[in-house]
Amino acid sequence: MFSKLLSSVTITDIIDIILVACLFYGLFILIKSTRAVQGLKVLGVLIICSFIAQFFQLHTINWILKGLWMILPLAFLILFQPEFRRVIDEIDKNYLWGILFKQEKRLISEIIKATVFLSKKKIGALVVLQQNISLKHYVDAGIRLDAETSAELLNTIFFPGTPLHDGAVIIQGDKIASCCCVLPLSQNPDIEVSLGTRHRAAIGLSEETDSLIIVVSEETGSISLALNGKIVHGLDEEGLTEMLTLYRSKEAAAASEETQ
Repeated sequence: MFSKLLSSVTITDIIDIILVACLFYGLFILIKSTRAVQGLKVLGVLIICSFIAQFFQLHTINWILKGLWMILPLAFLILFQPEFRRVIDEIDKNYLWGILFKQEKRLISEIIKATVFLSKKKIGALVVLQQNISLKHYVDAGIRLDAETSAELLNTIFFPGTPLHDGAVIIQGDKIASCCCVLPLSQNPDIEVSLGTRHRAAIGLSEETDSLIIVVSEETGSISLALNGKIVHGLDEEGLTEMLTLYRSKEAAAASEETQ
């Protein structure tokens, strides 16, 4: 009998069993250390009793268990409502976090791609990534775009001779909010005399806000990043990627904690 049962098992059945096992394991991880674990234990006992009753043809017990199966779903929903809500919130949070992570990764990738291209061509650029402090004043003073951030669009904006190449681009979220934006110049007397207007503007904005400001030098093509009133020079593709990922992930984590 056992050999016949095994011979009827297909690859699809095995995959089905593995998926169900993974589903139950994930559910158990989400609700561990909660009252819902006790409910799962009761449910497991009832399932075992149901199999035993069917195997030994215990009709009275079968009749009782069938009645219990009809009211159990409603009873579980009422008794373990807080736990179910927690599970749903956890799934929703992880799903949203996954979406945000993908968007953030794509945004940084597009910015890096554009920055490296502009650096190789020695095309001056000033890209601002807004964080927690609003840049509405600077956005409104520039030319509104509200366009999805892409390397091609950034390269086009900063290409010499185009009407939009002067000033800074401000990115809010994952969109280019505005271009041709004028930023405040730093008045710090300790700044290197050799630094040009773009670098001084980047430092100036970083002194007033928590924004990340990328600067590409028109003279040398070198890449710099300004934040918290400081500026880091001579970044390569890898270094800029690491810094943007680090500081943007800190902001995303802080925003996630505020929404919880």
